[in-house]
Amino acid sequence: MSEYDKVRTKKLVLKGEKHKSKKRKHKKQGRDDEANNQKDEDTLRHGGWWKTSNVSEITGTVAIEFGNLAYMKALDNGLFTLGAPHDEGEGPHPEEILTAFPVNETKIALKSGYGKYIGVDKKGMVVGRSDAVGAMEQWEPIFQDGKLAILGNTGCFISVAEDDDIVCNKPKAGPSEYVSIRCMMQQVDDPNKGIPTEEQGSLEEVEVNYVRKFQKFQDKKLRISKNTIVELKKAKEGGNFHETLLDRRSKMKADRYCK
Repeated sequence: MSEYDKVRTKKLVLKGEKHKSKKRKHKKQGRDDEANNQKDEDTLRHGGWWKTSNVSEITGTVAIEFGNLAYMKALDNGLFTLGAPHDEGEGPHPEEILTAFPVNETKIALKSGYGKYIGVDKKGMVVGRSDAVGAMEQWEPIFQDGKLAILGNTGCFISVAEDDDIVCNKPKAGPSEYVSIRCMMQQVDDPNKGIPTEEQGSLEEVEVNYVRKFQKFQDKKLRISKNTIVELKKAKEGGNFHETLLDRRSKMKADRYCK
């Protein structure tokens, strides 16, 4: 199973809700906290793998769960079966880990740890034997009423057969077709979060960004101050950074708001 050693893990986030009044806010906050606690508990039960709730979340390292703590497992012959149930707190095994790629806003492609894309063969078996994504390797996750089923290009849904083979031959989704797609994508804090776009980058880049934003000339040629960047460094430390930027632009006649 050395092919699975390269699998990487990643993660995600859910945002708060709006409120109507002070009293309702407290009640709603309580419900939100309870829901978040349930989600956290569910994630812990699955070894840190959280449950996706929309197509945009299905990307990177994922696992497809049938029932409770049992995952779709890749075999070395290109077929898939249902793996044995896991203990609580245990994540999927390496051969149960897949990689998801967005195809468009509604469809995804899946690759097994053997490096093959997952599709459907003529018998309705789910197989991982393709080196490229074609029509048969595209899947559409259908979220409805808190449930998820995965629709294949044949118009049928992924499910588990009686012998635990993973198949795609049911035109309607029922309990045996309901799955959870779980993700292990690490949350990365954006260092530029809360910083205006114009102020992201070096001091030189920030000055260019503001010149582009406020330029008044028609030839679209940037007019950047010839003064050294040391002036901007001192201004930033002294708390008059924007005033200095404006002054430098005004001297170059590069700001439509300058008189």
